[in-house]
Amino acid sequence: MIDVRLGATLRSMAGGRQSFPVEAGTVGQVLERLQGAYPELSAVLDRGVAVSIDGRIYRDSLLQRVPDGAEVYLMPRVAGG
Repeated sequence: MIDVRLGATLRSMAGGRQSFPVEAGTVGQVLERLQGAYPELSAVLDRGVAVSIDGRIYRDSLLQRVPDGAEVYLMPRVAGG
């Protein structure tokens, strides 16, 4: 089981819920489970999110393993410039 936490923007789209447990082995599975539980997050998740696993940030890493007991933090991507 992993602990998924949402950044403020995503949190508001999930009814204010800050975190919840998820059974997943990869970043892709985490995102699938979120979309299943909170369809209103689909548009934001489809645009892409930055994923932090135990403090390390991953982008475009759907196959990245998520260890059991990890804290996963999701944030909307910020465009650079």
